[in-house]
Amino acid sequence: MRRSAMFLPALAAVALSSCSSSSSGRTPGAGAGDRLNVVTTVSPLTSIAQNVAGDLVSITGLVPEGVNSHEFEPRPSDAKLLAQADLVFVNGLHLETPTVELAEANLANGARLVEMGAQIVGPADYIYDFSFPKDGGDPNPHLWTNPLFGIRYAEIFRDEFSKGDPDHAEEYAANAAAYITKLAALDVAVRAASATVPVRKLLTYHDSFPYFAREYGWTVIGAIQPADFAEPSAREVADLISQVRAAKVPAIFGSEVFRSEVLEAIGAEAGVRYVDVLRDDDLPGEAGDPEHSYIGLMRFDFVTMVTALGGDASALDALDVANLETGDVEYRK
Repeated sequence: MRRSAMFLPALAAVALSSCSSSSSGRTPGAGAGDRLNVVTTVSPLTSIAQNVAGDLVSITGLVPEGVNSHEFEPRPSDAKLLAQADLVFVNGLHLETPTVELAEANLANGARLVEMGAQIVGPADYIYDFSFPKDGGDPNPHLWTNPLFGIRYAEIFRDEFSKGDPDHAEEYAANAAAYITKLAALDVAVRAASATVPVRKLLTYHDSFPYFAREYGWTVIGAIQPADFAEPSAREVADLISQVRAAKVPAIFGSEVFRSEVLEAIGAEAGVRYVDVLRDDDLPGEAGDPEHSYIGLMRFDFVTMVTALGGDASALDALDVANLETGDVEYRK
């Protein structure tokens, strides 16, 4: 899954030729009358940051929504954006290697790159699976599909914003506390809805939900997408059909980004429903819509899975998914 940024030296030269300590000429960090300038990567992180930041921080989500984040390559103009940032937040665990390399080459003096995943799980808690095999060296990076890890992301944003802008530490703490209350409600709802599912077993196209599954008593029985993005072999497909039949699940799941004719064929052969709308990191709706949020994304996926597998999703349906804060945030398309 790791991809190298072969164009990185050229991008670094472009950025460095246009700036000294930063492209905007401003000193990183919150000064008088200045807001922190923050870059995030995938949309779930951007949404969590938005809720903690309120209107005190300017946030740009670098990875466009609906784009395969594993294959995302930053654009030449992103070198300048990263050079202007006070803080750059990445999920880490090798999800955004080209972006990390570009940020490291272009960050201004005093700016910081924050890899969040390593602060949430250590090597003993890494999960390796079909899409992220251990011999490949990259653990599964999809930590945000576990709502309890969503709380940890919020805490890290709170702490880092407070370090960069100590004058507003109390506001960041208050925003984070209010938002964590909403995430705790999501956790309670997921547990209630999960308890109603007769067989909590998942076959998906991409291995996006192992940290969710481990926390809430689900089992991931397989994934279609190998680590090299190739199609699975005929033997692998046959094994997955056998697993689906043995698991006696009524549905298997595809992604709205990772389209799969193979999963559709597996569903038909095994006699189960194929649901192809799960979202890894693409928030529902459009920016400004109530459901366009990290909690909205989690509710959408969990309602989809619970309902398709014969459970009762009413606890999730009752959640308020809207962001607490609007703020100055850009979600790229």
